[in-house]
Amino acid sequence: MSASLTYAQAHRILDAGIAKADEIGQPMNVAVVDDGGHLLAFGRMDGAIRASIDISIRKARTSVLMNLPTAALTELVQPGAELYGLEQTAGGMVAFGGGIPLYRDGELVGAVGVSAGSVEQDVTVATAAAEALEAAVLSA
Repeated sequence: MSASLTYAQAHRILDAGIAKADEIGQPMNVAVVDDGGHLLAFGRMDGAIRASIDISIRKARTSVLMNLPTAALTELVQPGAELYGLEQTAGGMVAFGGGIPLYRDGELVGAVGVSAGSVEQDVTVATAAAEALEAAVLSA
């Protein structure tokens, strides 16, 4: 199997994120990137704020580049912390929740980024999207 996500897997992840956003009643932007941080699939729900288009893509890309959920970076980028200023690097990273790396057999294969709700809502939707890949891998 490929070391990155397939188009079909990216759309399964996207669809799961959109379904969760619909379930919680919050229009979202959902981005899925491959292991190089390149966009594979994107969805903008009706009513999702436009500023979050870029933020969702940056969350996914940040998650791949750092190999971490973006929420894990929040404390590390505060003034005086060891990664203060990180958001100014690599074209603008995002250091708050909503980006989650995706793994297959323990290997990083991509990430999902979600934006347009509260940070808690973004994380909820991103988690549901990421679980769609896990479910697909387990059933394969």
